[in-house]
Amino acid sequence: MPRSPPGVAACETAPNIALIKYWGIRDPERNLPYNSSISVTLDRLRSRTRVRFRPGLTADEFRLNGVRMGGGPLGDVRRFLDRVRDLSGVTDHAEVRSTNNFQTASGLASSASGFAALAGAATLAAGLDLSPRQLSQLARLGSGSACRSVFGGFVEWRRGTRPDGRDCYARPLFDEHHWPELVDVVAIVANAPTKVVRSASAMQASVRTSAEFARRQRELPARIDALRRALKNRNGPALFALIMEECDSFRRVCETTTPSLNYLTRTSREVLEAVRLENAVRGEAVAGYTHDAGAHVHVFTLRANATRVRARIQAIRGVSATHVLHAGPGPRILRVTRG
Repeated sequence: MPRSPPGVAACETAPNIALIKYWGIRDPERNLPYNSSISVTLDRLRSRTRVRFRPGLTADEFRLNGVRMGGGPLGDVRRFLDRVRDLSGVTDHAEVRSTNNFQTASGLASSASGFAALAGAATLAAGLDLSPRQLSQLARLGSGSACRSVFGGFVEWRRGTRPDGRDCYARPLFDEHHWPELVDVVAIVANAPTKVVRSASAMQASVRTSAEFARRQRELPARIDALRRALKNRNGPALFALIMEECDSFRRVCETTTPSLNYLTRTSREVLEAVRLENAVRGEAVAGYTHDAGAHVHVFTLRANATRVRARIQAIRGVSATHVLHAGPGPRILRVTRG
């Protein structure tokens, strides 16, 4: 891997929403998942991160949205920077400045876009020139889903089988232009709680305690194959039915975990019911919901139905806003300065 003197770099990446979830890690040190997953990288929502390796700095510093961070978030960033230092030979500490143009720690995958942006900025600032696959594997060590935000469009994270994780990485399936008619209507739930239990800990509790976890693992290979086909063929009804089936399976695992992981609010559940009602009235799946470990809900539909679906969601009390998103591009390098 070519190296040059450390300096300053900035990178911007987008969060992704998983259509097939990963929930559970078989090797926490290497962040290796039990199952493969498929996601779509979104447009408009962005994390922007600037990294500067500075001689004389006595410890790494991290600011998020202008607030100086400590505790767990700072520890995670420091450990990630240690990995970059090990790869590059850089010994300086770093200043990290990151901003999100969307709500943090609420189920909108800020950790995915944040660590993907950190991976891009930190490696460039350290003088490394990683391939997309190498960058995906590095980002995975900060946050599992970050490995998918290294690419735009529709992305598959391969679980791999090797103990060392060398075959565990994300790869693009289709670019952001593959299905322009596909729309993601994001329902922002008012007063959505910030996650108290971090996803990394919550998913391991599910592995240990949920009787639904093993059943879900048996179902996933066929569901992944079917969803891959639906994306390839741009088959809306098939895709929408599959992502709801997948989301319901994920939620059952969470809710049967001890202690129970209930990420949805009453408003969130009303959004799910509104989608079911819309499909029942139309006689087929014209929309499909999904959510991650948070209260906000993503409702996928086709452009021809987006206005009606959005209006139905906006009418729900407790939905503070809706965003209409599409598949978006991969990372954007904003600045690289050497020395």
